[in-house]
Amino acid sequence: MDATKLYETLQKIQEPKGYFFSRDHAHVMGLMEALLVNKERYGYMVCPCRLAAGDREADKDIICPCVYREPDVAEYGSCYCNLYVSKAWNDQTIPHEYVPERRPPEKMGF
Repeated sequence: MDATKLYETLQKIQEPKGYFFSRDHAHVMGLMEALLVNKERYGYMVCPCRLAAGDREADKDIICPCVYREPDVAEYGSCYCNLYVSKAWNDQTIPHEYVPERRPPEKMGF
C-alpha cells in the first residue's frame, strides 16, 4: 500500500466518525509515509510522533489512531501529531493550540 491509498482508506473510515485529516496535506502525507514505515518496521502502524518499543502490547496505546486521539480532538481540536483534527480546527473557528503529550511517562520508557 502506498501513502495515497492509505490516506484514502483512512479518510473513508474516520470522517464518518468525525475525525478529519489536517488541511496541511504535505504534513499529513508525511505522516502517512511514516505510518507505512512503522508498519514495515514493527508490523503495525504505531504513531510516528512517539517512540515505539517494538512490542505490540507495550505500544497498543499508540497504534494509530491512538487512544489519546479522542480526548485530544475533544479538548484541542487536534490529536498530538496534528494528523486527525475536528472540522472546527480545519475551518479555523477554534484556536490551534499546542496539544500536550497525554501518554504517561512510564509508557515512554523514561
